[in-house]
Amino acid sequence: MSNINLKFGRNITKDAGAFRLLELPPELCKLVEESTNAKLTIRGQPDEDAVLCTPERTYSLRSVVLSNSVLVVTPTSNPQDVVIRRQIHEILEPVPCLPRLQKLSTLLRGREYDEGHEEDEEIGEDEEGRPVSFKKPRFTYDDARGILQASDFELEKCLKDRRILVLNGCLRPIAPSHLTTVLEILLNALVSLSLSHENAPVEDLAASLQEEHDINRDITRQVMQWFGEVADNLWKMDVEATVREVGIGILRAHRHDSILEPQFLQKWKVAVGDTFESKVDIKLLSGNYLSRMSELGDAPVFELLYFPSSTLPSDPAARFADLFLTRPRWKAEEITPFLADIVVDAKDRDRLLLKHARAITNSEGVWYTTRVQMQ
Repeated sequence: MSNINLKFGRNITKDAGAFRLLELPPELCKLVEESTNAKLTIRGQPDEDAVLCTPERTYSLRSVVLSNSVLVVTPTSNPQDVVIRRQIHEILEPVPCLPRLQKLSTLLRGREYDEGHEEDEEIGEDEEGRPVSFKKPRFTYDDARGILQASDFELEKCLKDRRILVLNGCLRPIAPSHLTTVLEILLNALVSLSLSHENAPVEDLAASLQEEHDINRDITRQVMQWFGEVADNLWKMDVEATVREVGIGILRAHRHDSILEPQFLQKWKVAVGDTFESKVDIKLLSGNYLSRMSELGDAPVFELLYFPSSTLPSDPAARFADLFLTRPRWKAEEITPFLADIVVDAKDRDRLLLKHARAITNSEGVWYTTRVQMQ
């Protein structure tokens, strides 16, 4: 066994922050070993805790203190000597986490696309108080990718889930009312053109909406991609997602004034048409409404109030505070949909419920109440 001489490098102080050890969990090791072009990217602004992103997932980086120091050494021209560059007392451990996309809403504020708003313009005033229009600063996909702490897959999914258009390279959220209009017109066009929702020609539908309703073809194409699959210029509609979005669009008008469930369901069925009315199911709207027993009439009937989880705080403690201010107690199956967007999986959800809520079981099932004493 040969002897090795250890020497401290002259720049050990300068190198103090130059090295970090990253311990990869099994799924990341497998990704690196099996893929020739796997990319692991560190993302975050200077004032943020860094995250590690694979092409599909985001990981927070947790510091773990080592009981023994690890030396980073490099060889010298003398094979018997190595230079100590750094003593490391901790490793970084990647832990799966939700993508950090909360800033996107702020970054896109005022950029909403509505009917007739082709240009990304804003109305202001000149020095003499006269109204003038001016171009807003562009905010592109690459800008979002450089700022947000999320994998490319998660960012793409976010743009789809939040209904954010890419127009002339810029990100613009579509106005909810305009999205509902586009979907209802699409459903009507399928019927009027005698097209199957399983394989409808994309260009035929886009041309029809452009010519008859003055809806930009690019808008129609992107909406079809959000609500189905597009391949070989054919659209296979996701019936459940489309029917659900139309239902949310109708329910959105009842944020303050509730609507009786039978009345709402009838409006929903009319909006989606005879072909798809059998798919209408109140369960599709879980996480978007509150229900309570109506005091009108003798027969028991529920009334619905628009209450979307997307408007609740992303911080778990604040989310639970809002939920329990809205209702002092929740059935297990009622509160679960309002937690889906702030948890990684069911295990993470159960952990949050255990931390922020108290479970009570009675003849009606499991109920959750707050652990925080209300003032």
